[in-house]
Amino acid sequence: MITDINQLDLNGTYSYSDYLTWKFEGYVELLRGKISKMASPTRYHQRVAGRVYAIIEQHLWRSKCQAYIAPFDVRLLDRKKTTENKDVFTVVQPDICVICDISKLDDKGCVGAPDLIVEVLSPSTKKKDVEDKFQLYEFNGVREYWIASPADEMVTVFDLDDNGKYQFRKIFVHGSVIKSSSIEGLEVDTNDVFWQKDEENSV
Repeated sequence: MITDINQLDLNGTYSYSDYLTWKFEGYVELLRGKISKMASPTRYHQRVAGRVYAIIEQHLWRSKCQAYIAPFDVRLLDRKKTTENKDVFTVVQPDICVICDISKLDDKGCVGAPDLIVEVLSPSTKKKDVEDKFQLYEFNGVREYWIASPADEMVTVFDLDDNGKYQFRKIFVHGSVIKSSSIEGLEVDTNDVFWQKDEENSV
């Protein structure tokens, strides 16, 4: 049993079977078998993620689709058909995800691609969210990907095309409304998500 992350070879390759045996504090992700540490998010990051989740959750009330906020394991199959734990090498914890095919859900999380994923950037995760996860989500068929930047108060949206490639839709700045392409009727007003950090810090 692994009780300390320092017991692991950070250059090694691990599967979801290995992941399930780890009992140390804190969270990690597996990106094609490689360990990716997760830093503790800032308060502002959590407030932004929480507000986006609350808006989505309210919209989905009594819908067949279900929304989850991190920590929540999403096992991506990397286009393989097998769902055996030993054959799954990508386990991510998106800030927010929406799954409309409930057959993908089990008591451990989601197995397969969510319909919508929202990642909220922080300095320690920006490269991973913009590059590594972008590629993973595209490759695995996540239909819609939002990248929210609290520092810039904007959300960049990508939609999966018929060829399985992300197409840039738009950058939504403070004061604009995002209409989801994958979740019917979902609209998120960025005024409800972002606010002045100086005002927040003065509370």
